[in-house]
Amino acid sequence: MDMSFTPEQIAFRDEVRKGLREIMPERIRKKAELDQSFENEEVMEWHKALHTKGWSVPNWPKEHGGPGWDATQRFIFSEQLELGGAPALSPFGVSMVGPLIIQFGNDEQKKRFLPDIAAGTKVWCQGYSEPNSGSDLASLKTTAEKDSDGNYIVNGQKTWTTYAQYADWIFCLVRTNSQVKKQAGISFLLIDMKTDGVTAKPFLTSGNTYAFCETWFENAKVPKENLIGEENMGWTYAKALLGHERTMVAGVGISGRMLLRIKRMAKNTLRDGRPLLEDPTLRAKIARLEIKLEGLRMANYRALAGAQLGHAPGPESSILKLRGTEIQQECHDLAMEVMGHNSLSWFNEPGTVPPRQEAIPSNFNYVRAATIYAGSNEIQKNIISKLILGLPNG
Repeated sequence: MDMSFTPEQIAFRDEVRKGLREIMPERIRKKAELDQSFENEEVMEWHKALHTKGWSVPNWPKEHGGPGWDATQRFIFSEQLELGGAPALSPFGVSMVGPLIIQFGNDEQKKRFLPDIAAGTKVWCQGYSEPNSGSDLASLKTTAEKDSDGNYIVNGQKTWTTYAQYADWIFCLVRTNSQVKKQAGISFLLIDMKTDGVTAKPFLTSGNTYAFCETWFENAKVPKENLIGEENMGWTYAKALLGHERTMVAGVGISGRMLLRIKRMAKNTLRDGRPLLEDPTLRAKIARLEIKLEGLRMANYRALAGAQLGHAPGPESSILKLRGTEIQQECHDLAMEVMGHNSLSWFNEPGTVPPRQEAIPSNFNYVRAATIYAGSNEIQKNIISKLILGLPNG
């Protein structure tokens, strides 16, 4: 299996790199160079800039506004975004519900929702997890009962709804039949966040961000036209949604940029009059992480090579998710170690620490969840055990 890029793919990478520099607004570019965090309005500004280039929905087909790239081109584009420190677009519209509507939505739903998602004029969030339904998502309790007109009346609560306070729409898994086994009675609804009875309340994280919300539904009326596919088939659609773009889940570019960041910080940090980067213990820690990352990169390329040949990512994507998120956490652990006392600064006033370091403590807290979201790593280990190693359950 050839895992090297072709001359055409290398030329595409150079084109993407040049194009991203050309369209990135100056104030966003300056923050990207310093690895700083971006506000919601900056993320949306970047979304619109990508849209003008035709690059806002890289995994969509041409007929729905995408560039029509193959798997390798999408991978290269994603990696260049990560390596360039660009704002990460909200995945809920672009990478989740958009592809799901393309696959399972009717023509009217495609016309109604897809253009706004691509243009960044409507923001989406995800309504999956509930206070007592996280890893066991199929046990969700939020109900959607039909009224006399066939519309749905939704009641219940979702949690960990990322940036729901900015969202125009939420896609939800709801229980429409409680008389069958739990996976069989779930439907997939699209709900306008301005609907009477829908309330989103942000809560403060340990990283001093309002990244997550609790969202309540109290007799919220949802038109029947907002049902995706067939009633009680939501579990099938949710599994399909999680399967989109699994070759991107490793986050190799994210960890690669963090390692470069660690080296820069260590080079500019003095200990006993010498740069911390000269410390052999730290150098050994960096080297171990680089070896792990290179192994992950090769595994990612293997999955990518298969995808390029038309093979859908299988259970091996669990390896990418498992190792990718572990390495992200290890990179942030090491960055905090290099920062020393500055690593305890995320509740302090702006300017307390150098600009390149100021976002690390908050991100350190946020990335604790990386091994939980998109399928917890414990679940990924079960998948690897059963479907790759062939080990018996228990």
